Amino acid sequence: MKLGVLTVAVQNMTLEEAVKYLSAQGVQTLELGTGGYTNKCHLDPDIYLNDDKKIQEVKDLLKTYNMTICALSCHGNAVHPNPEMAKAYHETYEKTVLLAEKMGIDTVVTFSGCPGGSKEDKTPNWATCAWPDDFLGILDYQWNEVLIPYWKKAAAFAKEHNVRKIAFEMHPGFCVYNPYTLLKLRAAVGDIIGANFDPSHLVWQGIDPVEAIKELKGAIYHFHAKDTRIDDGNTAKNGVLDTRHYGNILERSWVFRTIGYGHDYKFWKDMISTLKVCGYDGAISIEHEDALMSPTEGLEKAIAFLKDVLIFEQAGEMWWA
Repeated sequence: MKLGVLTVAVQNMTLEEAVKYLSAQGVQTLELGTGGYTNKCHLDPDIYLNDDKKIQEVKDLLKTYNMTICALSCHGNAVHPNPEMAKAYHETYEKTVLLAEKMGIDTVVTFSGCPGGSKEDKTPNWATCAWPDDFLGILDYQWNEVLIPYWKKAAAFAKEHNVRKIAFEMHPGFCVYNPYTLLKLRAAVGDIIGANFDPSHLVWQGIDPVEAIKELKGAIYHFHAKDTRIDDGNTAKNGVLDTRHYGNILERSWVFRTIGYGHDYKFWKDMISTLKVCGYDGAISIEHEDALMSPTEGLEKAIAFLKDVLIFEQAGEMWWA
């Protein structure tokens, strides 16, 4: 495994400053944003796609600090019911795929997206109930008329340009938000579709990350290291579905936290060990979104925590067995 960071948290630094800083902290690989919901400050496709010299400068910079790029991230909603918004997210996705090809990167991280509930809708409609029957109609439209057809074409484009892994972050608010929906889309589109496994979005839904990793064996293509703290008191009163602003920490049922501030070492060690058992040996990419900590403090605490948790070396033979 490699210790990585999604560099959005250090967007106030230039790429060179970020690489130098993160390398000094022991980070081995980077996930770079290319637009959409993800900041593209360190790798803007509109600049780098048309400048091979700048791409080589990035490669040389990374080589100097013995670092790699594990993925390009273009989180967006390319099936948004607003045509202009969908077009913008789609174009960002395609530019990201083309840039990944130029840079020799095989993994693109994004969201599945969420369409409207019908052709007439102007905003996304995230359906999570089987009754009243209206919701089943919404899901049928979203999946069979929009989502599956779109991703079949988008996956074909990725394959044409040597991107082998499209890693969907399973995120509430989008059609793919848990292992079931991830595997449903994978079955319809093909094994180029996999998961960007982010436990912070799963635990508040009541999902056990260890069991989810087992369910997704062979389909995990990337991993976001982010923690979530569940407030038992607020959850007991209102449940886990919470639309309060993330900054309303005292009243929310759950909030994102730096690694180790939501769950203890055992939780993370069990998760990392299960990833290893299930064949995932890639990047563990820290995504820092803790409202209580500055970017550098949150990153440094997460890095220190994960250094004790990750399994960096191959086990070798079981000499005792």
